[in-house]
Amino acid sequence: MCDAFVGTWKLSSSENFDDYMKEVGVGCATRKVAGMAKPNRIISVNGDVITIKSESTFKNTEISFKLGQEFDEVTADYRNVKSIMTLDGGVLVQVQKWDGESTTIKRKQVDDKLVVECIRKGVTSTRIYERA
Repeated sequence: MCDAFVGTWKLSSSENFDDYMKEVGVGCATRKVAGMAKPNRIISVNGDVITIKSESTFKNTEISFKLGQEFDEVTADYRNVKSIMTLDGGVLVQVQKWDGESTTIKRKQVDDKLVVECIRKGVTSTRIYERA
């Protein structure tokens, strides 16, 4: 299922993240702090429940979910969203919806790296994580 994603991942590069956060509606001060953070992602699977933890000096977050089932999430920038995760051709696709808005986050493994694409209204941020 999602075993290829399991492990601890450390951010190694980030492109266009400030523009993406701006498009989502994150304020300037929060964007500056979040942009400097180098988070680790810890992904685990227990039965059919997937957990993604994010740990950084900025903020720690954790979500647990089952594929295809909507769940409530409070994002690192404090948005209350409804999220749903699906697995599409080896890509873990997350859609977050709030106040009539939405964003898509795609996670995929490429050459033993975790590539995360954050997409909103034509703005795409690519963040690459390496195994820690």
